Amino acid sequence: MTEFTPLLSLSGGALIGLAAVLLMAFHGRIAGMTGILTAVIPPLHTDWAWRAAFLAGAIVAPMLIVAVFGDVVGFHSPVPVQWLIGGGLVVGIGVYFGSGCTSGHGVCGIARLSPRSVVATLVFMASTAATVFVIRHLLGGL
Repeated sequence: MTEFTPLLSLSGGALIGLAAVLLMAFHGRIAGMTGILTAVIPPLHTDWAWRAAFLAGAIVAPMLIVAVFGDVVGFHSPVPVQWLIGGGLVVGIGVYFGSGCTSGHGVCGIARLSPRSVVATLVFMASTAATVFVIRHLLGGL
């Protein structure tokens, strides 16, 4: 079981929300990681610099937290690596057809009261719940 950490979770959520608000306020852009990532992969967009800085911050910030606090979150998965890679590819295909990822739709789209994002987020959540139910209760878990 995962340890319940309400204060850390609230802090992380607040920082994600703050980053999304600041990006919208200062650049008029949505903080959807997929959209940000696709613009730094060639061919580069004209506004690639802030996108690269945003992604660099998403990578460097956890490293700074580890350096300052010494906390390293362990990761162990009972799922074979090739399944994780396959799952990532399936998610990537879903992001393409869903016109965005969970961060874009869930954090930013719902905040803008976008009906498309509300529907997309409900589909994400229902799909996740169904997947967990099938894997844990019908297939016997992993």
